[in-house]
Amino acid sequence: SWQFPQGGIKLGETPVQAMYRELREEVGLLPSHVKILGRTRNWLRYEVPAQWLKRDWRGNYRGQKQIWFLLRLVGRECDVRLRASERPEFDAWRWNDYWIPLDSVIDFKREVYQHALTELARYLFRGQGRKPLPAEIASR
Repeated sequence: SWQFPQGGIKLGETPVQAMYRELREEVGLLPSHVKILGRTRNWLRYEVPAQWLKRDWRGNYRGQKQIWFLLRLVGRECDVRLRASERPEFDAWRWNDYWIPLDSVIDFKREVYQHALTELARYLFRGQGRKPLPAEIASR
């Protein structure tokens, strides 16, 4: 399965600071490599099914609440460095059409992806007419 970079917010960090830190840790991008186009208004939540939790996580970890950001890469593709950290979290990356992640993300995150992508679409497709939602495409 494929997913977007994500992670927790450390004590004292804002969501924007955490996003930049996670982006650097997971894919090697710096703030100068991206431009923030928008973010979700509210926190989005998902829960991890018990069978997916590591034994030592059970009891504390249930899932995540997230603020999603829509970013534009203003740097170069070669700025993406998946081996930038000591413990890489991704082994590949690719460009996709906007709605494709809904088909390739793990099941328990799909609803959050649907909500986030639907909300963030207004920033990307503003002035270009309305971009059809996945359900509308499927019903054609």
